[in-house]
Amino acid sequence: MGVGDLPQDPVAGRVVVHGSCVAVGGHGALILGRSGAGKSALALQMMAHGARLVGDDRITLWLDGHDVMADGIDPIRGLIEARGIGLLRAEVAKATPVRWLVDLDRPEPERVPEPMRFPLLGQSLPLLRAADMPNLAAALMQLMKMGRVDPRWPSK
Repeated sequence: MGVGDLPQDPVAGRVVVHGSCVAVGGHGALILGRSGAGKSALALQMMAHGARLVGDDRITLWLDGHDVMADGIDPIRGLIEARGIGLLRAEVAKATPVRWLVDLDRPEPERVPEPMRFPLLGQSLPLLRAADMPNLAAALMQLMKMGRVDPRWPSK
């Protein structure tokens, strides 16, 4: 499932999307892309750097106030696929607010891009186009821990 396939209707209730989600410091990154784009592989790499698994393959999303919440689904909660190895058990994060959308289908053409946002369940979330990005797991971990600087800084 790509970013363009995400539900945008805030009254949709709970919806299930195809993707992976990890949490760092109580904040989630929802990883999206076509089948075989590397969603689970990116989640595994981030988990190796300390992220916790919210869910893999199927993610339930719902609106809680102004937060888009994400959680794994039963019966695959706490499991993640490692291609060529099989299903692995993982430390599970509880339901987590999504703070970043990661699109593995589209590359970012700019070296220092302007911040982008995308609507999801009536909310506007930061979007990262990240196809074929080197060091993506490490960069996302640092982003989720410390945030990023506006590219117009210090002029802003």
